[in-house]
Amino acid sequence: MGKQNIALVGLGRIGSAFLREISGKQERLNLLFAAEPSNTPGKAQAIAAGIPMATLEEIAAAGNKVDIIFDLTGNPDVRKQLREQLAAHKNQHTVIAPESVARLIWSLISSEALPVIEGRITGY
Repeated sequence: MGKQNIALVGLGRIGSAFLREISGKQERLNLLFAAEPSNTPGKAQAIAAGIPMATLEEIAAAGNKVDIIFDLTGNPDVRKQLREQLAAHKNQHTVIAPESVARLIWSLISSEALPVIEGRITGY
């Protein structure tokens, strides 16, 4: 199996933890882009690692270069914007993995606990 080309959207507490954990998996994952509007430690970590920051539109416009977008924002409006951008760019290749899928993957790759944010709505 080849590498999965991914993008991370949201580099807050959950996105930062996810970024740290997958950073050691470059033989199977290729992190092409990250998106984070705020100045978070995760954004600084991504920039320091040379991961390009992108807008949601730029990620969607990348077409089949991005296999999976991990939406780690917990914000339904962001997920809606991602879907709209994928449709606007006729991108039928890229899939959006919500935080619940990231948590499943996390449970398979890490023995640490992923941060839990009270009141956060997860799902598709």
